[in-house]
Amino acid sequence: MVELVSVAAVADNGVIGDDGELPWPSIPADKRQYRDRIANDPVILGRRTFESMLDDLPGSSQIVLSRSVDSVEGDAARVAGDVDEAVGIAESLEADTAYVIGGGGIYELFQPHVDWMALSRVHGEYEGDTTYPVWDESDWELVESTEFDRFTLEEWVRLGDD
Repeated sequence: MVELVSVAAVADNGVIGDDGELPWPSIPADKRQYRDRIANDPVILGRRTFESMLDDLPGSSQIVLSRSVDSVEGDAARVAGDVDEAVGIAESLEADTAYVIGGGGIYELFQPHVDWMALSRVHGEYEGDTTYPVWDESDWELVESTEFDRFTLEEWVRLGDD
């Protein structure tokens, strides 16, 4: 069973994007840790997020969730129609972990299914049109919190049903 990890940069007010862009000035340390984390595993992302990253695709392969597209540009990219199909593709790649990297609708769709969250909590509130899904902290345990300049990296694990 592949482990699903949601990775996002989230402002204090929950905003993650504005018109397809990050709403805050670039944070190189966050971009570096994010790229390092997802470099060797498949990533699951929406079509618009995929298209915005075509010049520098993340992950070892991309699983693009889309209801309207049969194929996408990019040698490693595969198209999935829903959560189960995306997970099935990740398992067919013999991945131990797949990273869910956005956008907003994809985070929302996968939130009930992810095992971990790695959230870069960007200090400050920003204007934007896309937010990270609201989730119940009582279902999760904060297992690590690391302070950086301009953001705090939080790692959350979903609590079991035992």
